[in-house]
Amino acid sequence: MKFVALISGGKDSFYNILECHRQGHELVALANLHPLNVDENETDSFMFQTVGHDRIEHYGLCLSVPLYRQPLTGGSTNVQLEYTPTADDEIEDLYTLLSRVKEEMPDIEGVSCGAILSHYQRTRVENVCDRLGLTCLAYLWQRDQAELMSEMCSSGLDARLIKCAAIGLNDKHLGRSISEMLPILTKLNQMYDVNVCGEGGEFETFVFDFPLFERRLEITDEKVVAHSSDCSYLTFSTKSVPKETCEITGKSADLIRKREPLEEQFLLVQESVTNSLPITIPEVKDVSFPVGPTVITTPLRLYVSNITSTASDVKGQTQDIMNQLSNILKAHEVSITDIQHVTVLVRDMGDFAAINKEYASFFADTYLPPSRVCVQTTLPQPYHLQISCIVLDPPAGTRQGIHIRSRSFWAPQNIGPYSQAIVDTKDTFKTATLSGQIPLIPSTMELDSDDSVRSATLSLQHLYKVKTLVNVKQLAAAVCFVTTTSPQIASQVWKEYVQEVEHGQDFDDRLIIVQVSGLPRGANIEWGGLAFERVVGMYDDAEESDAPRLLPSAAELTQGFKTNIVNINENLNVVKLMTSDIGLVIDFLRSPAIGNSHVTVMTKLSNVHKLVALGLPAEWVPVLTVWDSDGTEFDFAITWIA
Repeated sequence: MKFVALISGGKDSFYNILECHRQGHELVALANLHPLNVDENETDSFMFQTVGHDRIEHYGLCLSVPLYRQPLTGGSTNVQLEYTPTADDEIEDLYTLLSRVKEEMPDIEGVSCGAILSHYQRTRVENVCDRLGLTCLAYLWQRDQAELMSEMCSSGLDARLIKCAAIGLNDKHLGRSISEMLPILTKLNQMYDVNVCGEGGEFETFVFDFPLFERRLEITDEKVVAHSSDCSYLTFSTKSVPKETCEITGKSADLIRKREPLEEQFLLVQESVTNSLPITIPEVKDVSFPVGPTVITTPLRLYVSNITSTASDVKGQTQDIMNQLSNILKAHEVSITDIQHVTVLVRDMGDFAAINKEYASFFADTYLPPSRVCVQTTLPQPYHLQISCIVLDPPAGTRQGIHIRSRSFWAPQNIGPYSQAIVDTKDTFKTATLSGQIPLIPSTMELDSDDSVRSATLSLQHLYKVKTLVNVKQLAAAVCFVTTTSPQIASQVWKEYVQEVEHGQDFDDRLIIVQVSGLPRGANIEWGGLAFERVVGMYDDAEESDAPRLLPSAAELTQGFKTNIVNINENLNVVKLMTSDIGLVIDFLRSPAIGNSHVTVMTKLSNVHKLVALGLPAEWVPVLTVWDSDGTEFDFAITWIA
């Protein structure tokens, strides 16, 4: 795609241009925000580097593309992590700048952004991109800093320090290249935890040469300015001079095109798993029976399940379902911003675009929409879709998450109205609902190869990266949806993952594998789950909560099932029950002991029909086949939040 690059003059913005180039994108313009007072070098912007702004004008000539500039008239008015449009904020200056670029160059589709670790920076660029219909290209996002800095130094990027503001750095380091500084920065990282890439504001750089430059910059005059006792910067004059070549060297050009999406530990997982033949998708006869909504209130959550509609078409059903949900939320004095997770079951993935359009409009004003799992499966007539959701109650101040819409090497970007994860934090624990992950190559957003083992491994890596980024690392429950991928592959990949990546933690039996008839983008596998992390006080015994426990009356209910219990805290357990005995399931669902707790039943549509006909309460997820984590087939998989 054609893209405009946001530049500050620093190494990160230029190296990301190089990454964009290696991914086949075409640079057509540069954009820069500068202080309103052109004589001012250092400002208090939370977002933009301004030191060296007076030398930016050379870059358009060096790259032979137009340079668009805009003065910063706003300040850091809105400092919330997730940005919403705010008057007199500097981000509105960015919006004005990129609006002008897009108006003059309407074929631009992307915006290059050099964010590495800053959620603050990334969310603001994404906000502006969303408002303008552009894609944020952030190929440095979540990269290992030492590895990234080493790549920059070997790429032909001549970036030099022009500001120092960290222990161990002083004015003698100003003007030195990042290649010269790398050993010093590595040592300071070991001694004082200084960020090697300067992500903590330890230093700023200015680029004098770059593999794509047709001309390079030379300093003609320089002066050190002491901004404060612990911060100094360089003012300088430059001139541009011709270069012999602007071609990228072969080694540098191949660096990213050949980047392996699987990280080393997941490559070990892939290599340890034996491929097996695909399975077939069985045909299921249409059946018609009514499914009504179930609403369960617990001390921690509101569970709204099985919302369906008999409207005449897909659009009408979706609108009716969202209206029903809205009314239920109002009746329980919560709002759509309190929804943590949504499960969307569709009869035909071909209807997904129409469903998603209505769904997106429902969450249009929600800057952190719920996490989501969406699969195609067997639904009774006349339903085109069914929606269930988890709502946080009480919600005040506990809901966080990640809604990453930038394209990167980290994990797939969100291209719909859902977050990768939503985290609910309580005094003694936190839980994260994780959106379904399919085997997309993050840098291109295309499905990886048809190899089932690789697809299973890559999509599970995405799930792992999401829960790691939100720092909620224990998996209470995982569900693997497959279409034609063998359950034995899913089981093997899971077990190898637990050993190689989770270092043998007690996750083995927390997986349910189910077959459905279709997945987004035609993928053959999707992983989703619920993660948790206990918050342990200084004087608390972390081991006290590890032993699975249920109330005696509830424990009796699990007899006869193959059972796995995960204790999150003294009042919250996640229980997995597997059986092929429908009588056990009926007795379980009829028991008063399950009380106001949430139960999800995954089974064939014919079994759902039998259980619904008995008036039993649960969230129903009709599937084609059910397997345990070891690949053993069962008729029923039950998740009980007790």
